[in-house]
Amino acid sequence: MSDIKQAGVLRIGTTGDYKPFSYKGADGELTGADIAMTKALAEKLGVKAEFVPTTWKTMLEDFKAGKFDMVAGGITVNPARAEVGDFSLPNVKDGKRPITRCTDKDKYVTIEAIDKPEVRVIVNPGGTNDKFAHEHFKTAPITVFPDNKVIFDEIAANRADVMVTDGVEVDLQSKLHPGVLCPAAVAEPFTHFENAYLLRKDAAFKAEVDGFMKEALENGLWKKDLDAAMN
Repeated sequence: MSDIKQAGVLRIGTTGDYKPFSYKGADGELTGADIAMTKALAEKLGVKAEFVPTTWKTMLEDFKAGKFDMVAGGITVNPARAEVGDFSLPNVKDGKRPITRCTDKDKYVTIEAIDKPEVRVIVNPGGTNDKFAHEHFKTAPITVFPDNKVIFDEIAANRADVMVTDGVEVDLQSKLHPGVLCPAAVAEPFTHFENAYLLRKDAAFKAEVDGFMKEALENGLWKKDLDAAMN
């Protein structure tokens, strides 16, 4: 923690391709709930926020190589990540759900209904969506599509049928593609998980981040930033 304050910089790894948490627009500016939050965190620490680009596929290796002090942007808590860093207090409780064309929303409501040879599954590479798809879909063809910013347009254009992703992303992308993309009418999410910030192992740093997150959850700052990013 002392070296972050001495350097005057908090280095934050982020993919910049995941609305509503971290997204780089055409103008090159990063926006999203976790971008706003980590800027506020850096300000509280009295340092500058420096965003370091990474990808879902390279995130852990970049983190282990010390390219950043923390990772933010819809980061799911899982054992592989917990092995190499500490997780902050979670800010999201969510689950994997399918998104599809609205005409098919009552069709792809179970893993079994999706896992058929004629169903075209699409997924972004390297993250928990990729892992989920390859663990659960053995019959359906899976396309690994490299650009998470426009992956949902593939479903809208009927070049893919379904993607299983975090519920918050399903809800947002349905809102951004009204009448075209819809959440599949599942009885409940396929999984349950939490999102948090992945931090380098440093007890003092974790205490600072947890204190900041606890306050943001209690005073409504996190909800305000997330609601603003859902547009």
